Amino acid sequence: MQLFEKLGFVWNRSAVSAGQSTSVERTAFRYKKALAEFVYDAGALEGNPFTYPEVQTLLDGIAVGGRKLEDQKQIQCLGEAAKRLFSMVNDREFRLDKSISNELHRLVGADEVLDPGYFRGEGDPLNLTVWPSVYLGKEGRYWPLPTEDGAPELNRVFSEGVAVLSKEVSDARERGMAYFLFGALQQFYFDGNKRTSRFMMNGILMSHGVDAISVPAARLQDFNEKMVRFFMEKDATEMMHFLIECQPQSAPKPKPGIVPSSGLSI
Repeated sequence: MQLFEKLGFVWNRSAVSAGQSTSVERTAFRYKKALAEFVYDAGALEGNPFTYPEVQTLLDGIAVGGRKLEDQKQIQCLGEAAKRLFSMVNDREFRLDKSISNELHRLVGADEVLDPGYFRGEGDPLNLTVWPSVYLGKEGRYWPLPTEDGAPELNRVFSEGVAVLSKEVSDARERGMAYFLFGALQQFYFDGNKRTSRFMMNGILMSHGVDAISVPAARLQDFNEKMVRFFMEKDATEMMHFLIECQPQSAPKPKPGIVPSSGLSI
């Protein structure tokens, strides 16, 4: 199938149900309301030690003492990217293209990653010798396409992947999840690929009235283990099921008489 060939992985399409949809305004509103939660979860997946209350405080513009400057900067960058994504979706500016991905990556990776906002090979020529890999623990390393001057192969893979997703995957949730895994696997940037690809995934979802997905900090180990298997086997079925479980409407309803928690992380 051309879809799987262009993306570099497969999944059981019949096992991925269509996502529930509502209005773009509602999904954007719900995302903005839970923005601190999305930022906290994204930071936790990167090993950032900021607590949820500290993230809320920092996003409100109040400094948090006792934390490393680089950890604070990472949370601030995630916050800026999350706010920008909200405005893109709310103002109907979001598109599944390279310019949007680069803009979000520039916000995510400011002062942290090599060549923020550029594909590998399109930025500083001094970085052309850098060939990043993904560490998979006992499974070794995953090596994506090498870094080349001007990133011709990365641009080809990106363009063909986006085109086939837009043409062959009509369901927004399936397309968004597939894009996240596509960006994570192909490693278009030196770093920040999963963060940027999750923002892009949520842009796809919300632009079609589907609620954004955040991987809870409590499921970090589960997320990492499943991502390792994805990199090794190139089968996205398990990861897609996992992401669906993380979507708001997929959460189990409380039993009668049980009062749901506030969701505050301790």
